[in-house]
Amino acid sequence: MGNRNSANNLFGRRLKDARLRAGIPQDRLGVMIGLDESSSSARISRYETGIHEPPFSTVIRIAEVLAIPTAYFYCEDDVLAEIIQRFGKLSKGEKKEWLSSISLTK
Repeated sequence: MGNRNSANNLFGRRLKDARLRAGIPQDRLGVMIGLDESSSSARISRYETGIHEPPFSTVIRIAEVLAIPTAYFYCEDDVLAEIIQRFGKLSKGEKKEWLSSISLTK
């Protein structure tokens, strides 16, 4: 159970960070992903505090609204999470260029 709480807290921390970066209040984010307006703020708050974990389909909708790759929410390493976030904002051509520039061969 400790690991689950830890995972929920990681997801919640990433969600709150992404939401604040986007400048979107909890209630508005909830409505944007299809939650009922009367409960949207409370639901997003529960996700951010780790009380509840959203279904993966909801995480996909959150990622789409916040324009962040879904993997960002689950990445344990803060630096890698930032890389994932920035990589997600690149164009397809920029992604290919970046990948070729970091070739893992010596």
